[in-house]
Amino acid sequence: MSSYRALALAVAFLLSPIAAAAQQGTVVHGADSIFAGSGVKIAWAVCRGATEAEALVVIRIVPADASYRFIRVDGVDPFSKDHKVFVGVRALDRETDLAIPRAQFADHGSTEMSFFANAEDAGGNRPKLVIFYLGVPDTTPEFAARREAEAYLDRILGDKK
Repeated sequence: MSSYRALALAVAFLLSPIAAAAQQGTVVHGADSIFAGSGVKIAWAVCRGATEAEALVVIRIVPADASYRFIRVDGVDPFSKDHKVFVGVRALDRETDLAIPRAQFADHGSTEMSFFANAEDAGGNRPKLVIFYLGVPDTTPEFAARREAEAYLDRILGDKK
């Protein structure tokens, strides 16, 4: 088997859960800790805890597209395809902060943020948009306190209100 074919098969294997979501909506790779596109702004920050178990990943989401009304965040094991809900379906505000224990990313390294137009679509798992990341982005800054992380998120995403 050629190395190109092996690489293509490996990529298809890793992205197969995302392919199912693509049938219902747009799928985008977020890649970096600061994302702006597809009608949404996203920024990541880590709040260190006294122990690793207390560390939180804070993700701020600012929807520019008013049709994104709900969000769900899942962790996915890229090998077993096991899904774990990190943040259950919840309404999106003009600015929404999601805090997820950093330890959860260890066994579910791929993160999928699913954006829904309404509660019915969320209940039927029909996202308009899925933004996926392979782990917590390497460029995510770490802070000692939550207020420092929030100040960074305010600064990096600008005045959204």
